[in-house]
Amino acid sequence: QVQLVESGGGSVEVGGSLRLSCAASGFSYSRPSMAWFRQAPGKEREGVAAIDPWGITTYADSVKGRFTISKDNAKNTLYLIMNSLKPEDTAMYYCAATRGLSFSPTTAIQALAPFFNYWGQGTQVNVSS
Repeated sequence: QVQLVESGGGSVEVGGSLRLSCAASGFSYSRPSMAWFRQAPGKEREGVAAIDPWGITTYADSVKGRFTISKDNAKNTLYLIMNSLKPEDTAMYYCAATRGLSFSPTTAIQALAPFFNYWGQGTQVNVSS
């Protein structure tokens, strides 16, 4: 059974940094594609960043140059390093995973959302000015 557990959220001031983690289990025989999505109150869920089994990444334009997604395959853990945080980054951040998905660095991450079928419970990020 696949399980995704996020951690690392919290409150930070504008310009600060946070590192989110997502511990994945249940992918015994394959490495999944994984991603971070976020949802702010009253807004639709939006893609943040994704990484495929071969390390190809894609980012939302709003976070390019500030956020970095990475994966430690030995630990089955996904990370999101967030720098230069802005108030508009405030949201619940969700880890997602799926098998058998590949994409290019220019793929719009929002277009990938329907393909992710495993989701974590989320971790809250608050950025205050």
